[in-house]
Parts: sequence; structure tokens; C-alpha cells
Amino acid sequence: MRRIWHFAKSALGIIFRHPVTGTSVIARLADGRIILTKRRDNGLWGLPGGMVDWGEDIATVAKRELFEETGLQVTAIRRLVGVYSSFERDPRIHSICVAVEVDATGEIRIDPIETIDVQAFYPEDIPPGRLSHDHRQQLEDYFQGKTTLA
Repeated sequence: MRRIWHFAKSALGIIFRHPVTGTSVIARLADGRIILTKRRDNGLWGLPGGMVDWGEDIATVAKRELFEETGLQVTAIRRLVGVYSSFERDPRIHSICVAVEVDATGEIRIDPIETIDVQAFYPEDIPPGRLSHDHRQQLEDYFQGKTTLA
């Protein structure tokens, strides 16, 4: 019994004391617009994305999350924009976010569970001051052509 408790305690420590990994998807349409979702949890605009499920890699998560949240398909993964790991980046949990740029196509649809709205914005039309988490920084790094480790 003591051995089981030791294992359970170690497992809980790993789960609750280590950051979780996720991705942000900077999805670019052929006309140069960027896809943003209006989040149901905080009402702010953000990049599509989410947590890595067991057995997934970042490319798979980017494709899955973009499709689930927007209905769009990834046609190409272009580049790594950055890895964002600051404890302050997400108010819910300590997460490590891998941001990637992708080309996307398809018909936009809203995921009613996670999002209120999905829109495509030209860079100059992205809502100022209304972005969730650290997505403003991720987009600034993207537009500046940076690859960031933060």
C-alpha cells in the first residue's frame, strides 16, 4: 500500500508541478489575413491552439486545434515563430506554448464550445489591446520575422 501511495504522489507531482505544453497557430490565408478566434472563456481574441494530447506531436496538435476551432485545414507548416514559457503568459496554468506559422484553407466555422467568433484579419486590422494571453507578443514576433525563445 505504501508503494502505491508513493507512486500516486509522484504521479500527481509530475502532473501538477510541471508545465503543460501547447501550441498557438498563426494561420495565414492565401490573401494574407490571419485567423483569430474570440474565446468563450474570457471574451478576448486569440490565436487558435491548445494543449498537446498524449501521443501527439506539435504538428499534429496545430492541425487538430486549427480544424477544431475554425474548420480550416493546414496546407503547410511554414516556420517556428517561438517557444513561450513565462509563468505569467497564461493565467490558468503554467504552460509552454510553441507558436507556429501555417498556411490554411477552407471554410471558417465556429466551435461553439470554445469560441464565440472566428474572423480573418489583415495585420493592420487585428484588434489592438484585445488579445488573450501573450498572443500580442507572438504576433509581433511573427510580423517581425523573429524566432523567439521566451
